[in-house]
Amino acid sequence: MIAGARLAGPASGGAAEQPPLIFVHGVGSTAAIWDEQLEFAGAQRLCAAVELRGNGARKPDPDPATIGRAEFAGDVLAVADALRAPRFTLVGCSLGGVVAFELWRRVPQRIDRLVLLGSFARYPDGQRQADLIAAQVREAGDMRTFGELRAAKLGLPSARLHETIEQMACKSVECYLASTQATWTGDYCGVLPTIDVPVLVAYGERDAIAPRALAQEIASGIRGARLAMIPAAGHVANADAPATFNALLRDFLGS
Repeated sequence: MIAGARLAGPASGGAAEQPPLIFVHGVGSTAAIWDEQLEFAGAQRLCAAVELRGNGARKPDPDPATIGRAEFAGDVLAVADALRAPRFTLVGCSLGGVVAFELWRRVPQRIDRLVLLGSFARYPDGQRQADLIAAQVREAGDMRTFGELRAAKLGLPSARLHETIEQMACKSVECYLASTQATWTGDYCGVLPTIDVPVLVAYGERDAIAPRALAQEIASGIRGARLAMIPAAGHVANADAPATFNALLRDFLGS
């Protein structure tokens, strides 16, 4: 058991022969969003889904002043170090992809492969987006009310509405606002040409938050990156269409 992570791995043998998979969730989620992937990939290799600071799953909440992209990268490295993994494959959704870029900027030697889902190297009018979300949170008054409004915009299958709202509701307003600022205001376009490991860039067909154009920008900036669309899925496509995403992940890891 490792603090700040949900773990999975084969019962015996094989796991230590390959770099582990480390999954990083988005700003509105918790590590539970990766449960389908932990079950699927954990049958073959060691996996960890990181609980980023301030996401509500771990209490007490941290000081919001300690929440930022560099600190999120530190959370991932703490899990990797606890796994004794000199290198790892990072799978990041939305904010998780942003954290992947921050990690590459800081410790590229630790990264074996990258899977970037529903993410972006630079969000258009990112500060304006962060300010808009912050205003919506304050107008809603609490995270559950905001979560109900936000979930309606994510292109979710109806079966996923409840869990999405619950994951948002467990966060504090101030920690969520700090995480929101970190999510939307980074600029990693200059980092893209330096990435020289295998990269899969995926997006949900119904993702209105990080649509194809933003995925295409990432894939075009990284030599050899593969671009894939996940049909009938929204922003958190790994949870919306787990079988399709798992097949993409399996094929990418085996390539």
